[in-house]
Amino acid sequence: MGLKLNETKNVAAAAAAGALFFLGFLVSSVSGSVSYDSRAITINGQRRILISGSIHYPRSTPEMWPDLIQKAKEGGLDVIQTYVFWNGHEPAPGKYYFEGNYDLVRFIKLVKQAGLYLHLRIGPYVCAEWNFGGFPVWLKYIPGISFRTDNGPFKAQMQRFTTKIVNMMKSEGLFESQGGPIILSQIENEYGPMEYELGEPGRAYTNWAAKMAVGLGTGVPWVMCKQDDAPDPIINTCNGFYCDYFSPNKAYKPKMWTEAWTGWFTKFGGPVPYRPAEDMAFAIARFIQKGGSFINYYMYHGGTNFGRTAGGPFIATSYDYDAPLDEYGLERQPKWGHLKDLHRAIKLCEPALVSADPTRIPLGRYQEAHVFNSKSGACAAFLANYNTKSYATVSFGNNHYNLPPWSISILPDCKNTVYNTARVGAQISRMKMVQVPVNGGLSWQAYNEDPSSYDEESFSMVGLLEQINTTRDASDYLWYMTDVKIDANEGFLKTGKYPTLTVLSAGHALHVFVNGQLSGTAYGSLDFPKLTFSESVNLRAGINKIAFLSIAVGLPNVGPHFERWNAGVLGPVSLNGLNEGRRDLSWQKWTYKVGLKGEALSLHSLSGTTSVEWAAGAFVAQKQPLTWFKTTFSGPTGNSPLAIDMGSMGKGQIWINGQSLGRYWPAYKASGSCSECSYAGSFDENKCLRNCGEASQRWYHVPRSWLKPSGNLLVVFEEWGGDPNGISLVRREVDSVCADIYEWQPTLMNYEMQASGKVNKPLRPKVHLQCGDGQKMSAVKFASFGTPEGTCGSYREGSCHALHSYDAFNRVCVGQNWCSVTVAPEMFGGDPCPNVMKKLAVEVVCS
Repeated sequence: MGLKLNETKNVAAAAAAGALFFLGFLVSSVSGSVSYDSRAITINGQRRILISGSIHYPRSTPEMWPDLIQKAKEGGLDVIQTYVFWNGHEPAPGKYYFEGNYDLVRFIKLVKQAGLYLHLRIGPYVCAEWNFGGFPVWLKYIPGISFRTDNGPFKAQMQRFTTKIVNMMKSEGLFESQGGPIILSQIENEYGPMEYELGEPGRAYTNWAAKMAVGLGTGVPWVMCKQDDAPDPIINTCNGFYCDYFSPNKAYKPKMWTEAWTGWFTKFGGPVPYRPAEDMAFAIARFIQKGGSFINYYMYHGGTNFGRTAGGPFIATSYDYDAPLDEYGLERQPKWGHLKDLHRAIKLCEPALVSADPTRIPLGRYQEAHVFNSKSGACAAFLANYNTKSYATVSFGNNHYNLPPWSISILPDCKNTVYNTARVGAQISRMKMVQVPVNGGLSWQAYNEDPSSYDEESFSMVGLLEQINTTRDASDYLWYMTDVKIDANEGFLKTGKYPTLTVLSAGHALHVFVNGQLSGTAYGSLDFPKLTFSESVNLRAGINKIAFLSIAVGLPNVGPHFERWNAGVLGPVSLNGLNEGRRDLSWQKWTYKVGLKGEALSLHSLSGTTSVEWAAGAFVAQKQPLTWFKTTFSGPTGNSPLAIDMGSMGKGQIWINGQSLGRYWPAYKASGSCSECSYAGSFDENKCLRNCGEASQRWYHVPRSWLKPSGNLLVVFEEWGGDPNGISLVRREVDSVCADIYEWQPTLMNYEMQASGKVNKPLRPKVHLQCGDGQKMSAVKFASFGTPEGTCGSYREGSCHALHSYDAFNRVCVGQNWCSVTVAPEMFGGDPCPNVMKKLAVEVVCS
């Protein structure tokens, strides 16, 4: 990266000093209240298997935080993990913000109140599909700066902000060394691949960042994820769909997985990825059986990219991530419940897991056991079948065990199976969006932007400007306007064969207006944000006003030197088909305007809406581009999570009572290959997809805390010309609940009751069903004890079916919010097919 000679000497000197510093710190690092060794993180002298989950405080609201944290705890988590979002906390240099959903201290204190620990990923680079990777845009304009490398201006700013956060945590007593919940901190984020690309300056930066962080004296260990050369005492950790292959870079460091990806993000124009619960559980069990001791789900609750926080570009407003808690904070079943059972099974094994390295025992071509034995006599075993298609019966100890494909069975006493990753005992919940009646309906009013208007904020110059440097990310929108003179003797005026306007843009979306009329639109994608507009345009003799509305859809959040990436119309811009042939418009005079008139007038706010004349009636349905719509509505009763159904709209932004829900783009249909997805076999982000051919995102989360009992202002800015009369308020609730469980399926409760001496023989498993808050089970849609087939929502009877399968559920469940039914022949009128392994499949409607 062009280091000068004296800079090279400084790097070498710093590295030598750093080595001595780390050696000294390493001696003391393992003696605090939080330390580590090769087996695990130790807290107050006790080694722990720690289960963690990512919940990002700005992607929800303070009112949601207690419930999210409580559900995480109920799901078996020990730790909450979050990034620190620099651009949210320091929107302008030296101007800090720690309020609302950026109240970091409040969030951490709620975690402590719940009795959980916290892993604080300060970064301050976060990636996270977050705008500009979490960096404030003003950072880009500091003279001489170069992001995430051995660069003085960048390191000074990074150290200043990191120190700010650490000192804030110390002043509130939030590190575990002070009695607080923070047991781990992270510096940088997934830097290893970038360091490899940068070479020596990258390595120097890694050493500097590590030394700087450790020097802040938090009293808790620091980690670096995806950083194989993390200097001592920093722990290097793994991120990915699977991390069983991972080993830390020193034998005395624990095996940690800081991002176990529960799914993947949604992009505008892409289908919605999901990850089966069975494979997620398999990946976690596989990591633990290989000696892993710390796992963090990324995400445990994904949440929402409110406002303009989504990065990418083209990252959707929903950051649901197929997480155990969905975007709205509801339990995603069966994933939440299946992982909760996994965590309980792992905790039963904890005494053995933290005491010794596993012994691997081959059990077959695709099968193996990992056995943990402690000196005190504790024994735990994990039996794995890696075959993706076939069941396997294996012999282990004095018993035989049947293992489904691509699964791991957990035996906390090396004898009894309490859990198998492919056997889901948790209920399955099918969700629905139900339209909320609005008294009198939504009565819309509209205001149109003038695409060719100039105002006092406009400025002119020769040539084309880059968008980010012009808007400073204050708005998604930048106008490019110019005049084109057409002589009366142009041939196309007689033939009607209009000239072609060609515009090359660095992205992300572009609307082209000719004499005030929308002439066409072009947009890119996450994989290729650049775009080309090339269409014939209706020009007339005389002066024609050409206007481009260039639109950003989130700034880049990943990649080397992403601070140098461009957006906007960079050209060339040309007209083809004139008498002269091709006319280059790139270097003529252009007039620029940052943002929209409606933004300048704050039309999204209650005070701003009175500053213009709004039209109503038939005008609203004319589907004009660049239109602001507004309406008011009363807040609905109840506690169900809410959303706005934007299926009738094109592209734009939404505000509720002045607060931005984010960007919407239902007109961008998902392209991809969606098909039935098997849990078995290696997972990646393209394996399991939904929504192909439909809107990438149709519903937009409305936090209930943003609403008032009445007089709620809903404002929509539509770029293309959608129909607001199709917009509705919906609530998210459970449609039906299912269970699919074998008659002798091992359960944790069964094992725990036997271990406690309450029973001395295996018990039949039970089906537990529960509707959402305020709901009751209204009907049994399907029930079959025997050999039912299909999946939840499409079950069908098999060759063996107990005729009274429905009776128990009609008797016990209908009319209740929750019920439990034992999976035993006598509950369903007797055994319909003796000597056949049976299961129960049931679906009950919630209302």
